[in-house]
Amino acid sequence: MTYTLLGADGRTFESKEPGEFGGWRPGKIYGRLDCPNALKYLEDEKYAKSRVFFADEASAVSAGYRPCFFCLREQYVAWKAASAS
Repeated sequence: MTYTLLGADGRTFESKEPGEFGGWRPGKIYGRLDCPNALKYLEDEKYAKSRVFFADEASAVSAGYRPCFFCLREQYVAWKAASAS
């Protein structure tokens, strides 16, 4: 089985390993695959169609995605503080 992941350059690529993080393309948000908030939204077909996956957190950040407020609170707070300056 292969998985389609989004790379640090924003391009998709095939991988034999699933990604460690999921994201939502329109909001450019990434988070854990077990995020309760994302799982709730995945019930909506439109959200599911905009779902992307990343091999690791560094790839998500490099692709311009921000951390999820719900499942990555510490990273979100650091991101918010850095973007406010």
